[in-house]
Amino acid sequence: MKELLPGNDSLSNRISFYHILLLMISLPFDRFYSHIILVSFCVHTLIQLKKGNVKSIFTANVLAVQAVFFISAIATIYTAYRHQAFDEWGRNVVMLLLPLLFCFNSIDLKKYRPILLLVFAFTSTATVLYLYANALITIKHYGLPFRSIFTYAFTNHNFSEPIDMHATYLSMQLVIALVYLLYLLMTDKITPVFKIICGLCSLVLLAGMVQLGSKSILAILFIMINLVLPYYLLAGRKRVWFMLTTISISAILIGFIFNSHTFRERYITELQTDLSTFHPGQNPDPRLARWQLAAQLIKAKPVLGYGSGSEPILLSESYFNHKLYSSYINRLNAHNQYLSFLLKTGVWGLAIYLLVLQYGFKIAIREKDVIFISFMLMIAIVSLSENVLDVDKGVFFYGFFFAFFLFSRSQRKVVNNSELRDSYLCVSGQPIA
Repeated sequence: MKELLPGNDSLSNRISFYHILLLMISLPFDRFYSHIILVSFCVHTLIQLKKGNVKSIFTANVLAVQAVFFISAIATIYTAYRHQAFDEWGRNVVMLLLPLLFCFNSIDLKKYRPILLLVFAFTSTATVLYLYANALITIKHYGLPFRSIFTYAFTNHNFSEPIDMHATYLSMQLVIALVYLLYLLMTDKITPVFKIICGLCSLVLLAGMVQLGSKSILAILFIMINLVLPYYLLAGRKRVWFMLTTISISAILIGFIFNSHTFRERYITELQTDLSTFHPGQNPDPRLARWQLAAQLIKAKPVLGYGSGSEPILLSESYFNHKLYSSYINRLNAHNQYLSFLLKTGVWGLAIYLLVLQYGFKIAIREKDVIFISFMLMIAIVSLSENVLDVDKGVFFYGFFFAFFLFSRSQRKVVNNSELRDSYLCVSGQPIA
């Protein structure tokens, strides 16, 4: 039984492993770190590049990850906003590079997938603990009651502000970590100590997601925990009992939300506001109003759209003309990735994006890969309320994990109990028998 850490692998693969690990660890933090690590990974890949190690780059997996970049590049041909279009290229280049890096490296991703996801889960847990510690220190410093942690001052974006992360994008990363830990707990005979660690980390991650207050992420969690995980990982009575237990816990959590003024305001009242009709002077502007203005622009050019980089300028003008001053001042996008594609690239761009999502879902479901399924669900659902691919952290999350799951899947085999136990022993520093 080989160790899951790359101690016996080639020097080149060991360096590649730690680059990938650092990329995953850096995701919850400032984009400076992930960009520096990506540049270093590119340099390392070019230095160690050997013709015999290069995998084919002309595959469906590579094209699926790169598709959004090529959509943006093609739509630049007819845009009137070249400067903004090339800014878009700069963000999306991550999606062009990452699948190529996985192709040009000889590292066996399926071998290291368990330990990489495990370290990512533990790092995500540590990030949530840091945010809670920061909140509690602030509460103590100002002499506030402990229950203040459940007020607006310490939830949603205010909770994630110490690491300068958008609450929804941080929540997306926490979902990957939580689903992997639940996968370990549900499918393998791991050591009791490891079970306790995974269980405690899962509770921390769940608490962090509630604190972050992302409505779309809460919906994804409900689907994953109550339906997808038991359907793919359990059978018979175990599945029934698990579903009864998780649905009961979900009901208790929903009851807690309804009984907390802050969370009721965040999950219920704000959702109603987002879907309400706009009234002049209203602040903040409802999402529905932005969607309606985007739809009006789309009607004028439904086939080709206005080209890459056009969305912020066109919407900004429309916001001002229709008195959505809050959206105008904050230069908000449409907050809907599907409408964004229609606005910039028309029907053809959206059609390609939907085909990419369909391809990802097809692979994930065929492989019964619950972590990959959770990723695809997040992209599909969060795209309804956010422009995931118009912000750096969203692009990096999408590009990295989409490539990671596709390329580890293409070589992946089912990991047995001993390998998962070795994952834990490697992280904990205990010797492997």
